Amino acid sequence: MIPILATDPESPFPPTEQALEYPEGLLAVGGDLSPARLINAYQRGIFPWYSEDQPILWWSPAPRCVIHPDSVHASRSLRRRYNQGRYTLIADQSFSEVIEACAGPRRDHDGTWITTEMKMAYIRLHELGVAHSVEVRVDDELAGGIYGLALGGIFFGESMFSRQVDASKIALVALCRQLQQWGFTLLDCQVSNPHLLSMGAVEISRQEFESYLATASGTDRWQQDFCVSKRW
Repeated sequence: MIPILATDPESPFPPTEQALEYPEGLLAVGGDLSPARLINAYQRGIFPWYSEDQPILWWSPAPRCVIHPDSVHASRSLRRRYNQGRYTLIADQSFSEVIEACAGPRRDHDGTWITTEMKMAYIRLHELGVAHSVEVRVDDELAGGIYGLALGGIFFGESMFSRQVDASKIALVALCRQLQQWGFTLLDCQVSNPHLLSMGAVEISRQEFESYLATASGTDRWQQDFCVSKRW
């Protein structure tokens, strides 16, 4: 039986080793998306993921997909595209627009897991300085981006989108290079897919992932000076 969370946002989650093998990583149900609950969850390697017609579902998958910031891979074609000089990279200027774009329809998916409730919860975290976005602009139009949470030395990536070819890849590489400069140890990608693996993501065990969580600083290392090289 899946544990049901208590109503108190400060109430503990079940131990992550209790997560189900099928569906892989499902840990608990219920609760809310208050800032306290979400921060508590991410600090333990747990995140919400559910559809509009479902209760809030909490997950801790194993293995865990991560990118070590210094190991992100930018292909020759991606570097060539970025070096055309058409792209402007900036952070935290259009968070709501980024999350709205991530929630939009996609060619390879029906519906979205970024519900209205989820959008409002992460916008609140952004207002509190916990959630952040990286935006890629072309001719001042938003072409792609990525958003997630910065807690200690780990960035917990949530979603990314592209409106132009490779824009989300450019955002991901730029984010990793900036995280490396700031001393972050991991970019959490949650669950692997061929796209992430091609960008340098690897899978690690839950135990190894939680060891990173245990040694990460309890403060937010995200800084306002998001500076990306004009050429890769």
